[in-house]
Amino acid sequence: MAGIVSTSVREQVRAASDIVDVIGAAVPLKRAGTNFVALCPFHKEKSPSFNVSPQKQIFHCFGCHKGGDVFRFVQEFEGIDFGEALRRLAERARITLDYDQGPGRAEGRYLKEALLDMHEQITQRWQNALENDATAAPAREYLEKRGVSAEGVRLFRVGYAPDSWDDTINWARSKGFDLAQVERGGLIIRGEGDRGYYGRFRDRLMFPISDEQGRVIGFSGRVLKGNEKTAKYVNTPETPLFTKGKVFFGLHKSKRALLDAQTAVICEGQLDLIACFMAGIENVVAPQGTAFTADHARILKRYVDEVVLCFDSDAAGKAAAVRVLDHLMASGLAIRVAVVPAPHDPDSFIREQGGDAFRGLIDRAVGFFDYYLDMLCSEHDSKTDKGQGMIGKSMAEAVHKTGNLALIDRVAQKTSLRLGIGVDAMRSEFKRLSRVTRNPAPAEREDAAPEPEETIPPPNPQEYWLLKIALLHEDEVGPLLEHLDLDWIGHATVRDLFSRIRAAYETRAEGGGAALLADLENPGARSLVSEMLAENRPIPNPAQQIQDLLLRLRNRFLDARISSLNLQAGDPGLNDEQRVSLITGLGELRRQKREPITGRNPGGVSEGANAAGAVSDGM
Repeated sequence: MAGIVSTSVREQVRAASDIVDVIGAAVPLKRAGTNFVALCPFHKEKSPSFNVSPQKQIFHCFGCHKGGDVFRFVQEFEGIDFGEALRRLAERARITLDYDQGPGRAEGRYLKEALLDMHEQITQRWQNALENDATAAPAREYLEKRGVSAEGVRLFRVGYAPDSWDDTINWARSKGFDLAQVERGGLIIRGEGDRGYYGRFRDRLMFPISDEQGRVIGFSGRVLKGNEKTAKYVNTPETPLFTKGKVFFGLHKSKRALLDAQTAVICEGQLDLIACFMAGIENVVAPQGTAFTADHARILKRYVDEVVLCFDSDAAGKAAAVRVLDHLMASGLAIRVAVVPAPHDPDSFIREQGGDAFRGLIDRAVGFFDYYLDMLCSEHDSKTDKGQGMIGKSMAEAVHKTGNLALIDRVAQKTSLRLGIGVDAMRSEFKRLSRVTRNPAPAEREDAAPEPEETIPPPNPQEYWLLKIALLHEDEVGPLLEHLDLDWIGHATVRDLFSRIRAAYETRAEGGGAALLADLENPGARSLVSEMLAENRPIPNPAQQIQDLLLRLRNRFLDARISSLNLQAGDPGLNDEQRVSLITGLGELRRQKREPITGRNPGGVSEGANAAGAVSDGM
């Protein structure tokens, strides 16, 4: 993200962003004692293991072990970096971010904000034109013919771009927009030579394209009349706001339904999506004017674990269904295909048969490989050697992209049965073809296990409980740090965490455990801390436990030093001076072990013990 925000501003945004409100807007939460629980949005589960603590302002899933503060949730859930998460939460809290701007950064941020404002205003302009302009009568008639209700028009902010080359130019000038900036936003085009600018969208039904926050970032304009040389749809080109391979039409409206259903219905066009949504099938999205991309799959994976492809039943629709396979398989999404009977598309089918009938098509959607086998058998003669070879090769190449051995075997069996070929022969052929084409992807299975967070070796019980007390009992942190020597901590991650806790304590940094989580980039460390914070059981008598744990950690450290010096003392090659130094060091270490924990010893051992250690360093 452009610019750097001060720690104080970051903490201001955190304080204004209650984690229960933020997560509750995306995931249905239920109260459980002092915490809230839900089905985890990051992996598939049947019983809720996702916990949100309003007191500590953190979340943790005891199933997949993801955890963190409010910033981390927005990052993980939306698939964005920290800077973008900070910006979104700041906007939500109506907090202005004051950036330490570098060269060109302020300009880029200003441009995007100006383009967003311009897109919002022209959306309102085109909505008003559709509703009131006499020249928009054909557009209103077209929508009525297609069965788009007034509520659907309002909900998706459908508009009309007047049939004029300079309408957008005149509108932009009246609003004080710079025409070069309007061109950057994709609304107008510069003509050749001295012809000046002209509007990109003319006499078209206008569908605003919004980002996941509902802000208009582009448009798709559908022609109302024309000949075969007129493009049916004209879309916003690539702009600072709009990258078509990363945008779904309607996602800002459907994302809650996607989370609830855990299934996304993918259709081809805006009118198909609006028809589905208004018929009650709200878990629907449509790629915007481009082939399905890896970014599309990544976005969907944040919301669902299964997709149902619902493209037209013509040849183009079938080809589109096959093209999306690679990216969907690579994302680990399960795939089904709903076949809309010819000559219908989802829009016309719903108008003729109704929403319940369409929902039935979705419910009866078959697995992708069943659909693909049917399609291949309709395209090739399965009675001939050539046809059987083409079908078997295509099925093998497709299923091997999953990397799922059990699925590969099932598909081989189904293909052998369909073609009347022995199952062992088909398995051998699939195996042979796997050496030629292999593109493993996460396995497609009914109840996929979560992708675990990066793990770290568990700390020993003493270090674990000492860290947990430090996180859960902030009033005990001062005495604990006064007596703790970091050399006593053997676990590298725990030692680093105590170092961070000490730095925060000495600088009196605000934010507590949630602030500590925000600064942890290592997923294993983040999971360890969020798990400790999420377990809300009280620790009895923490002050006494700190004393006991520190004593055991110190003695363990001293025992290791004593063992090391004893080994060195047995070396027959030592001279008298070295032997005396070692004996002195051993005595000092044993003396320290008899003492109570009274204060912090920065070196961990005395000068005599350090001198004895130096003997081994010089050998």
